[in-house]
Amino acid sequence: MKIRYLFIFLMSLSIISCKDDFDDIIEPTETIDIQNFVWRAMNDFYLYKADSPDLGNDRFSTQEEFINYLKSYNSPENLFEDLLATQDRFSIIVSDYTALENSLSGVNQSTGLRITYLQQSGSNQVYGFIRYVLPGSSADEKGLERGMIFNKINDETLTIDSNFLELTSGNSYTIQLAQFVDDELVSIDQSVILEKRVIQENPVHYSEVLNFDTAKIGYLVYNNFRGDFDSELNAVFQNFNANNVDELIIDLRYNSGGSVESCKDLASMITGQFNNQVFARQIYNSNFDPDELFFDSTIRSGESINSLNLSKVYILTSRNSASASELLINSLNAYIDVVQIGETTVGKFEASRTLYDSPNYNKSNANIGHTYALQPLISKLENANGQGDYAEGLIPQFQKTEDFRDAKAFGDTSESLLSEALNIIGVARSKPSKINQQEVEVIFEDHQNKPNYQKMYLD
Repeated sequence: MKIRYLFIFLMSLSIISCKDDFDDIIEPTETIDIQNFVWRAMNDFYLYKADSPDLGNDRFSTQEEFINYLKSYNSPENLFEDLLATQDRFSIIVSDYTALENSLSGVNQSTGLRITYLQQSGSNQVYGFIRYVLPGSSADEKGLERGMIFNKINDETLTIDSNFLELTSGNSYTIQLAQFVDDELVSIDQSVILEKRVIQENPVHYSEVLNFDTAKIGYLVYNNFRGDFDSELNAVFQNFNANNVDELIIDLRYNSGGSVESCKDLASMITGQFNNQVFARQIYNSNFDPDELFFDSTIRSGESINSLNLSKVYILTSRNSASASELLINSLNAYIDVVQIGETTVGKFEASRTLYDSPNYNKSNANIGHTYALQPLISKLENANGQGDYAEGLIPQFQKTEDFRDAKAFGDTSESLLSEALNIIGVARSKPSKINQQEVEVIFEDHQNKPNYQKMYLD
């Protein structure tokens, strides 16, 4: 990302000098100092600066006007929210950047359950569906598994009005397992007490080589693009290479995004024949020139990428697949055949960056008087053919909804989305679903409150 020379020259004559003056005059109260940081950072980096009138370089004619503007807000959060453009669904401000950093690294206090709360359409029946369980967690130790359901938390029956976050906010909570009997949700005589502990989730959740008479198929469940686990991801592709897989299925149904760098490296693992060609282009606000990202042959540690050199890949998606998951699909679409199976994705083509209160917005030399940080949208990405702006999401060629009432383990060839992919490849026949999935409505995801939810960020 290279700032325009003209911009530097003009800013040196006007805006930057004004900002320096503003900094000199601002009263040394913590709130107004933080709000000054918020405005400066958004003025410099915000992707939709042109659509936020109060971020205009000529918005304030005097220092006093600027100070009075900051004072008109009673919190940094209120100022930040007021600066957001109407089309922005994803920028955030946090008062504790350590919590944000931990979340982006997959470190959380957790029972180990990943839960989707569902409602049977036309009824008041609400239940929690266990998408998957983190290894080594309390839920894992208690024997809970993907596909199990429950209808009570701490003896409170779940309804459409339940506050799911509050019910699970304590250091421990109890769930009551349930099952369907003739389409009626019925509790079973099994309650499970779950305790939270600090866990770092490994997003490389599951992988396997599925052997059929006519093909070897690599299958990967990848739940977040996270740099700490790039080596583990690369090791999966080393195994796929060693087993000479013919086809590849990447399961991104629960992947709401993450690191752009990890996404680029995964694309290079899937392919390998496009080294040094454009993976994606990043477009910023008028302060910065666009730049390009390239397929490469090493991950960030310097380790050589294990590439499959494929010309086709099958990707499973859901309404939760977002940002870096969508970037992978869109960027690969410019080069190879991407067969998307599942549901339409979220529609997030913008990337963010964590901005700290320091002269260059990096964490080093950040103001030690507070722990606020911003993660605003700072760029939008398009593929090598100039395709992007998919605000309505990426639509799969093959529509399929996950079967929540008959969920199978990952790797089970009768599991709803995997079996659909295998059927399309031509190596297996899927069983008819036992329930019309239009009768089920997703009402809440347990990770919607996490700072890393549907985020795509620049490292």
